[in-house]
Amino acid sequence: MKPLSPAAIAPPFAPYSHGIAVPSGQQLVFCSGQLGIDADGNVPADSAGQARICFGNVAAILAEAGLGLEHVVRINAFVTGREHMAGYMDVRNSLFSAPYPASTLMIVGGFTRPEFVVEIEVVAAGPEQGA
Repeated sequence: MKPLSPAAIAPPFAPYSHGIAVPSGQQLVFCSGQLGIDADGNVPADSAGQARICFGNVAAILAEAGLGLEHVVRINAFVTGREHMAGYMDVRNSLFSAPYPASTLMIVGGFTRPEFVVEIEVVAAGPEQGA
């Protein structure tokens, strides 16, 4: 993957890339938005706890395709308030290193159930399983 950071625009505000170029021949995996609910139906009250579950779910989905979080090229994240941004960002920043994926974080009015405060969807690119 090649990070794209044109000198003609302001640098990123946090650890993310403005863009990522994916080389030809890579499989793409698109993950639906994951909410912070574990396999037993538990939902942590805090955004960091929910973000950890979201990224854990993403990692499980990617593993089915033979990929891992290191193959994530794009993150779209949604939180229900500014007070949830730091917890989400702390978890994201602990899981990714340079070259960072492209990333968007939006504040939204809510999700399907009021206890959810974070939702994360990703796009990943990497070698075909068995290739």
